[in-house]
Amino acid sequence: MPTELKTLSQEMIPAVEAEMQAVLHADGTQPDSFYGMMQYHMGWVDEALQPAVVNSGKRIRPLLCLLSCAAAGGDWQQAVPAAAAIEILHNFSLVHDDIEDASDTRRGRQTVWKIWGIEQAINAGDAMFAIAHLAMARLEERGVDPAIVVQALRRFDETCVQLTQGQHADMDFEKRDQVSVAEYLEMIGGKTAVLISLSTELGARIAGAAPQTNTHYNQYGLKLGLAFQVIDDILGIWGDESRTGKSAATDIITKKKTLPVLHGLEHSPDLRQLYTQSDPDTAFVQQAITLLNAAGSHDYARQQAVEYSDSASHHLQAANPNGPAARALHQLTHMLLARDF
Repeated sequence: MPTELKTLSQEMIPAVEAEMQAVLHADGTQPDSFYGMMQYHMGWVDEALQPAVVNSGKRIRPLLCLLSCAAAGGDWQQAVPAAAAIEILHNFSLVHDDIEDASDTRRGRQTVWKIWGIEQAINAGDAMFAIAHLAMARLEERGVDPAIVVQALRRFDETCVQLTQGQHADMDFEKRDQVSVAEYLEMIGGKTAVLISLSTELGARIAGAAPQTNTHYNQYGLKLGLAFQVIDDILGIWGDESRTGKSAATDIITKKKTLPVLHGLEHSPDLRQLYTQSDPDTAFVQQAITLLNAAGSHDYARQQAVEYSDSASHHLQAANPNGPAARALHQLTHMLLARDF
């Protein structure tokens, strides 16, 4: 990891973790079952609600928030409550997503609903949603201008609506035979990119940046999120399994509606015919990839990823970030996007 990014991450991520633990009542004692379910999902306790150290995610969104605040000339410690709120909100969405997708596992462990039941998991997710808002309110305790706090809370809630719209579209797509490329790009904008966009924008807002600068940070995060998702879609079909850690055939076998697949379905009658098969096998996967290549779907998706990546870099440059945090932002952007796709 590059020097500036490593140094700042080692300061910022523990600060966010401590803030999240404070608002989720993780004080080192065994939690009750209400907070215990939330702490389990966050990776702090095991099924018996005893302390645990497990994979709890990379905390990329809160890190982007704090780096953006510092790069925009602010005190990143003032933005810690917002960074914590964003990560808790993200995890609320995961608790509910696991229910909606009937996912048994997340990060190598059973999901909350699988252990405690759907009803309790819904309630735990609802609580995390509310607690994320309470975390935002702690900005004032850090000396953030109340007017900025109000603006930040409004942007937070607007993003919450966009997140649920994105999830609505994603679930709707699973039941539809036809989904357009345009619809898909709008969906990933809501489901994935808007929370990254909020992360970078709130950092700049809390720093007291000018409106135009806030816009550049917003667009930097949005295009970063879109590029990241499109690259994931490409790697889900053509990725090197030894590097991605998952089978490159999974997205084809499950007929997942990703960008290259939807592009292929729009441009290849043969692929549309192939996708009417009910039992995909190895031959199905090989033929599908051949048809996707013939339709130019890999090239199309790659071009989209490049355009989003270039746009993210443009907006970050236009925001005129400064200091070690600026270098760390560039380094993090490179790490997220410089994958072999």
